[in-house]
Amino acid sequence: MFEKQQVIYLAGGCFWGVEAFISRLKGVNNTEVGYANGRDLAPTYEKVCTGKTGHAETVKATYNPKIITLDDILENFFKIIDPYSLNRQGADIGTQYRTGIYWQEESQRDTVITFLREKQKVSPERIVVEVRPIASFYPAEGHHQKYLERNPQGYCHVDLNLIDDEEFDHLSREEYEITQLSLTEPPFSGKYDDFFEDGVYVDVVDGEVLFSSDDKFDSGCGWPAFSRPVSEDVIKKHRDFSHGTTRIEVRSAKSNSHLGHLFHDGHGGSPRYCINSAALKFIPKEDLDEYLKD
Repeated sequence: MFEKQQVIYLAGGCFWGVEAFISRLKGVNNTEVGYANGRDLAPTYEKVCTGKTGHAETVKATYNPKIITLDDILENFFKIIDPYSLNRQGADIGTQYRTGIYWQEESQRDTVITFLREKQKVSPERIVVEVRPIASFYPAEGHHQKYLERNPQGYCHVDLNLIDDEEFDHLSREEYEITQLSLTEPPFSGKYDDFFEDGVYVDVVDGEVLFSSDDKFDSGCGWPAFSRPVSEDVIKKHRDFSHGTTRIEVRSAKSNSHLGHLFHDGHGGSPRYCINSAALKFIPKEDLDEYLKD
């Protein structure tokens, strides 16, 4: 039922910019900033900034290895760090700003070690990136999560232009943030919430047909609700542990775009696919034949 995902932890200085960059990689389905591998059992931003807790500002990245490999993630990570600088990145100085790669599964260890060994072979200086298993990770306070999405003029030592995402140029800012950064539109704000014309709903990224008006219903939840997709083959399901709860995330199979979540809270436990309007584009029934022909 669920697509297998993996998690890697990346420390690269101030976690605001690292999170914003890593979250934009296609195949990275979720990111969370926090404090890793320290001594304090109840770290806060203020404590960690003293440099006395031993924590590193770190991004927890959940990714689909069928879409993006760990090697690809690490290659992109190395674009935004200075691997030769000890306890410093950009203007930030201290052990909390050290660079590090922390694996969750032992199967990731060889990939990380081999990657760094190959980098060192062609590096003019000694690489000082810390590598070890993740021992502890404490999510940072809420206002640090997705900080640069909410504060686009905020401080960032990372060049976010290093990612080539021209394939998303046709999307609006809201469409990009929801489909690629897994954000959620406010309830009752989407154009398809209270909309019931005949037709189909396609992926706003690549145009794949995902849902039909025949399966759309008014759930009162504030987002478009469907009882099923047009086919199970057009979607993927992931366990989503964000926001302190466990949900089933729904993504499009071809573009890997975030669509919404699946709940089983209908009559008799029937499914409700709760989907963001901004992830969809509506094709009226009278235009469907022409659309499919194209």
